[in-house]
Amino acid sequence: MTRYVRYALMTILLLATPLCQIHADDAVVEAAEPTETPGLWERDQLSQGWFEPLDQARENGFYSSLTITTVYQQAVRGGRSTHRKAGRLSGGYELELQVDFDKLKWIPGGSVYALASGGWSDGIDGPAVGSLFNVNAGAFGDRAVDLLELWYEQSLLDDHLRIRVGKIDLSGGTGGFSDGPYPWFDGNAYANDPGIQFLNGGLVNNPQIPFPQQGLGAIAYLAPVKDLLYVLLGVADSRADSRTTGFASAFARDTRVVAMAEVGLTPTLPSANGDMCGGYRVGVWYDPQPKERFDSRGVKRNDIGLYANFNQMIFKENDDEDDAQGLGLFGRYGLANGSVNEIRHFWSVGLQYQGLIPGRDCDVLGAGVANGHLSDEADFRKSRETAVEVYYNIQFTPWLMLTPDIQYITHPGGGAAKDALVVGLRLQIIF
Repeated sequence: MTRYVRYALMTILLLATPLCQIHADDAVVEAAEPTETPGLWERDQLSQGWFEPLDQARENGFYSSLTITTVYQQAVRGGRSTHRKAGRLSGGYELELQVDFDKLKWIPGGSVYALASGGWSDGIDGPAVGSLFNVNAGAFGDRAVDLLELWYEQSLLDDHLRIRVGKIDLSGGTGGFSDGPYPWFDGNAYANDPGIQFLNGGLVNNPQIPFPQQGLGAIAYLAPVKDLLYVLLGVADSRADSRTTGFASAFARDTRVVAMAEVGLTPTLPSANGDMCGGYRVGVWYDPQPKERFDSRGVKRNDIGLYANFNQMIFKENDDEDDAQGLGLFGRYGLANGSVNEIRHFWSVGLQYQGLIPGRDCDVLGAGVANGHLSDEADFRKSRETAVEVYYNIQFTPWLMLTPDIQYITHPGGGAAKDALVVGLRLQIIF
């Protein structure tokens, strides 16, 4: 892995090199005209305007960002313990690099993306809460640096088809610097990112879906009707270890792959203040790995599950098409085989309101409930676990956000611990 980290660092140095002219296949791409640097409180990244070569790189198709997220959480009532201090302060960083070959006029529609991450602490769930969902889905653990993603994406047929190949994350992860519908599975506009949205894992993804760790795989995104209908297909190494390159397990003799398929609609609903975006998805997953049956009657292979997912804006505050202020709803449902999966049925619902407080147009209020109906065949004391979460994301600037968060979990671990009240505070800075 050291060799691949070195490659990533070399790429960082490349981004710091002035880009006056780039030659490729007898084509010359002139450096873009410099644009006026936004003020400190308006810029998307804190580092804008710090280094002229880096700003020039961004203008010419080399994008980069460093995001640092820190979370403090404490179980103030119930759970396994209110006194354990382990994991209360956790966090991590994400270093993203992308080269837009299309903008550079190297390969039309091509791009390369890399994501390196590190962190500290697994969070408080293990020592203090014991939830099946995990009260901090963003906790990364004690890792200095891992190259989590490194893939190539090619857009074809006027962006009706996108193919992504390499070391990937089927659940999306950061997903790259791309716009439009999510090129990953179980995506959701209001409940998918523990860095700025919900922290509880039951409100980030459907916990039944057996997303493998980041490893070698491929995703194909086909939009027969652009901006309305898409089909998503993906495969990935089921035994991947995100800390490695993935070649050892992906090309072993007994290699098995997790496969997923999703069909989605992304309509817009008319309103007095303009179109309101939505997304409606159904999917199926296939997991070939052998799983021990809860009744101890051997193992089950070739497990299959179903899921559904939606998000829809239902109220828009004004008619500015670039203004996202308003109310949106989201929901998920999943069905899995209870003989080998702890959660047989899963559902979550919630809402998001951006700009609820006058004068705070970019702040976001989110509230959601996630419920897992546990397998009757598994050894749980209770039949379900439920998590309720409310957060308020305060955006001081586009690069600085502070989020108070509160969660209440009933029957953590299916009754293995007392009902828990967890309070937290998240800070995110984008350099």
